[in-house]
This record gives sequence, structure tokens and C-alpha cells, in this order.
Amino acid sequence: MQSAGSGWGNGLLGVIIFSGSLPATRVAVGGFSALFLTSARAVIATLIGAAVLFLIRQSRPERRDLASLAIVSIGVVVGFPLLTALALQHITSAHSIVFVGLLPLSTAIFAVLRGGERPKPLFWLFAILGSATVAAFTLSGDGSASLIGDLLMIAAIVLCGLGYAEGAVLSRRLGGWQVISWALLLALPLMVPVVVLTWPPAWSGVDAPAWIGLAYVSVFSMFVGFIFWYRGLAIGGIARVGQLQQLQPFFGLALAGFLLHEPVAWSMIAATALVVVCVFFARRFA
Repeated sequence: MQSAGSGWGNGLLGVIIFSGSLPATRVAVGGFSALFLTSARAVIATLIGAAVLFLIRQSRPERRDLASLAIVSIGVVVGFPLLTALALQHITSAHSIVFVGLLPLSTAIFAVLRGGERPKPLFWLFAILGSATVAAFTLSGDGSASLIGDLLMIAAIVLCGLGYAEGAVLSRRLGGWQVISWALLLALPLMVPVVVLTWPPAWSGVDAPAWIGLAYVSVFSMFVGFIFWYRGLAIGGIARVGQLQQLQPFFGLALAGFLLHEPVAWSMIAATALVVVCVFFARRFA
């Protein structure tokens, strides 16, 4: 039987990898459209996942798993990447990263609805306080806020939480990398036409940072990160290990500040720190 420590370790690796997703997406949308970026990253990740499935000769999922795999596809293959790419055309990656503080609550809610977990009442108290902090930060405005961008980020967080919880439940039977691989394959018939229809008219205007951003979100955000994340959630519990996402805003803000030279306002740091405190206590009652 695998230890809870293994679940936390895998979950932490997943969070570290995902921390670069929003900064990388912010860079990539400077050279690609949101639709092309979303579909291209999915197609590239699908090729990797399909190759691994073929080499290992992994058996196909059962018919009963298709609905769950479709939910994973909607949540983390299409919904979150597309909505965040659209949001990052209106807000900075530093501003968007604060919304990641809502992911533990979103994941926990779907852990109850889809995973059958039952956190204690005090868990919900601290989870809601953390979410209220994010809402207050958004309404206060930090100079980089945008109603459209904020609403897109909230929608992205809801779909991502759903995809995380659903994928974690499946991972208990299929395995983490298998779940994301099959979910990517399921979305492929939709993604390929979108790639073709949104193909850039000229590649000369796409600079190196945009290519690096596309490579990162395709290989790491869309595939490698899920190997560790789904494994961690499946072993350690969805609501419990999901609270590791409290660290993601810190990692993400650091990347946005040092790599992209984006302004990181004190209000962003204060809001993130308060969210981390709330989620820390929520984890104890998960």
C-alpha cells in the first residue's frame, strides 16, 4: 500500500510544474491566438501520450470510463487552457495567479460531488475564508484587473477543479498518466480541426519566447504535471492533497516577477499569503 507521504510528494511535484503554466501561457499568447495555443498544446501532448500508450501497450479504458474521461477533457484539456489563455489577453499572469488560490476550494467541492469525500465543517470555514479573500482582492482592483479577465479566470478555476477531482477518481483504477493520455485522445478529434482553422498565417512574427511558452504548456503543463498530480490526489486524497495548491501562487508570482518582469503588487502578495493561511488550516480538517 502506498504511503500518504508518496501522495504529498507527487502532488508537490505536480504543483511546482503547474506553477509555470500561467506565466508560460502569458508569453505564448504574445505570439499565438488563444484558440491555436489551446488546441496546439493539446495535440502535442496527445502525440506524447499516444506514443507512451502504444509503447507500453496499455489496455483501453472500459466503456463506463468514457463519461468521466470526457469530463476530464472538458475540464483540463479544453476548458482551463482556453479560458486562461483568453483571460491572459486582458490581465497579467501575476494577477491571474492569485485566482489559483480558489483551486483548492473548487477541487474540494468536486471531491465531495464526484469523489465521495467528506471533509469536516471547519475545513469549509477556512476554505470559504480563503475564497472570500480572493474575491475581495479582485473587487478592490490592483491596477491590472479586468472584469472580463477575472470572470474568465473564475470559470477556468471551476472547470479545472472538476477535471482534477474527476481525473483523480479515475486515477485510482487507471493510473495518472493513463487518465490524462486517454482524455487527450478523446479530445483530439475536436482539437485537430481547431489547429487547422486557427493556423497562424505567418510564422515570422512568432518570437522565441512564444515558442518556449508553447513547448512548456504542451509538454509539462498538459502532460508531465498531470502524471504526478493525479497520482498524488489518488493516493493522498483529493481534498487533502489538493490543498498543496496553496503553494502554487507563490511559485507563480515568483516566476511572473523574475522571468516576465511583471509588477507584483504588495496587495497580490498579501492576498496570496492570507489565502495560504486559510488553506493551511483547511487542510488540517480535510
